[in-house]
This record gives sequence, structure tokens and C-alpha cells, in this order.
Amino acid sequence: MALTLVQFDFPFAGPWGDGMTKALGGLAQDIAAEPGLIWKIWTENEAEGRAGGIYVFDNPAAAAAYRDKHAARLGAFGVTGIVAHTFDVNGDLSAITRAPL
Repeated sequence: MALTLVQFDFPFAGPWGDGMTKALGGLAQDIAAEPGLIWKIWTENEAEGRAGGIYVFDNPAAAAAYRDKHAARLGAFGVTGIVAHTFDVNGDLSAITRAPL
């Protein structure tokens, strides 16, 4: 199966840690229902004021659709300076290094 990874990184003023979990639980449930999503890792760096995530999708079309959707959602929240990258996943090398694929 060909996998596609999407990486988001953007300025974020918080909340952080448990506060982020409480504030964004509904968003997490919405993201979990995305077509083609295998998993997401949430990222946060309070010291640098940045947050984002690493997403793995089971097909490039689902990854592209989500990238567009999430960038628009972040923009609607007033987030600027969004950095989003899409990558093909090398499954063979990732398996050697124990990626949870």
C-alpha cells in the first residue's frame, strides 16, 4: 500500500498540554473520521509558539483533500504562517526503523 504523509506546522498561542487536549478534543474526533487517515501525531512546542501534526493517509488523493481542508480551517481560525508539506512514504525503509505503519 502506498502511503502519503502530510506535515503541518504553524504559529500557535496555546493552550498547551492538557489544556490543548481539553480544548481540541472535538477537533481530534473530527480529524479521526477523515477518509483515508491512518493516524495523526499532534505536535506542540510552547517555547517556540508552534503546533501542528504529522498525518499518514492511505492514498494521495485523501491526503491532498485533507491538506486543503485543514489549511482552510486554520485560516478561518485566523492562523497565518501555515507550513504544509506532503511526502510519499518509503514503507520498506520505514519498516526497518520501526515506523508504526
